[in-house]
Order: sequence, then structure tokens, then C-alpha cells
Amino acid sequence: MIELKVRKFGNSLGVILPREAIERMRSADGAALFLIEAPDGGYLLSPYDPAFADKMRKADDIAGRYRNALRGLDK
Repeated sequence: MIELKVRKFGNSLGVILPREAIERMRSADGAALFLIEAPDGGYLLSPYDPAFADKMRKADDIAGRYRNALRGLDK
């Protein structure tokens, strides 16, 4: 567990993430991070966009249903 302190940055509040946390999330300066509400009422900080993952699941479903048509377009 890593303890973070909330600090004031101008008119906003923020936290500074240690290098180890950034490296473990495979993130970098300027990269987007997503604060996701967990089922238990807490929050998760993740570099992965859950909305994008949902779109990819839908795209995989469509590609599976129209597999033959997509193969025909490939030629």
C-alpha cells in the first residue's frame, strides 16, 4: 500500500504519484488515468479506459457475427 497526500495545486487539489506506481501502471507524463468507482464503494486508479474496453467487446461481437462478410471484403 502506498499512502498519498492531497495537496493544493492552484485552485485544485491533487496527489503526486510515486515513480514506482507510474512504472507499474505503465503510464507516463501527460497520459490519461481513469478513476473508476468500484462495487464496494471505493475507487480504482487505472490507465485502462473501461468505456474503450466495452467498445472493443462490441466490435469483437460484430466481427464474429459478420466473419464471412468481412473475409469477402478482404479479397
